[in-house]
Amino acid sequence: MSKGILYIVATPIGNLKDITLRALETLKEADFILCEDTRVTANLLNHFEIKKEMVSFNAQSESHKIERAIERISNGETCALVSDAGTPCISDPGVRLVNRAIKEGLTISGIPGANAAILSLSISGLPTDSFVFEGFLPQKKGRQKLLKELAEENRTIVLYESAYRIEKLIEELAEYMPGRSVVVQRELTKKFEEAWRGKPAEILADMPNKTIKGEFVIVISPKDWKETE
Repeated sequence: MSKGILYIVATPIGNLKDITLRALETLKEADFILCEDTRVTANLLNHFEIKKEMVSFNAQSESHKIERAIERISNGETCALVSDAGTPCISDPGVRLVNRAIKEGLTISGIPGANAAILSLSISGLPTDSFVFEGFLPQKKGRQKLLKELAEENRTIVLYESAYRIEKLIEELAEYMPGRSVVVQRELTKKFEEAWRGKPAEILADMPNKTIKGEFVIVISPKDWKETE
């Protein structure tokens, strides 16, 4: 029996029109879809009139779900792995499944598409030739140590943050990186997309006038970078 394929499928980060033709084709042809939240993926599938078996797969998923998925792929089924938004396995537990599939010698194929970090970097106006992606900073243990290390970083820094902690993060940037240029991008590709630019203290001072909702991507200039006129 020939083995199936594990597809890593990027989905829109907001605007559903950003899905690729290959992604739609793959989702239609897959035997089952592993998704971070079945409700979120159901909205996507329903929009494009795709009916498929969905299996919840997230950070709390038991190891037996990985084993079951690997077993099905090994038996010839095709699986599409998606996250709630963007490219799976980036700040996402899907990497555990990919590692397991590699060990089993299964075929893994990526279907490229939207990625919030790369999109945010590309429109930030900050240097893009070299950057470091840290995703979500640890909430407690190791957070201050990492912020001190990033304060010495001479590459552009890309972070993710939620609406619940964005103000705290900007306060920390004002403390650890007060002279850096920062771009805070909210609700990328969606109706209320916006960008806040300036030094951390400037952004913090204006936050009472801002809408603090949705998901945020923060891009921080390198330590020694000087903005040109």
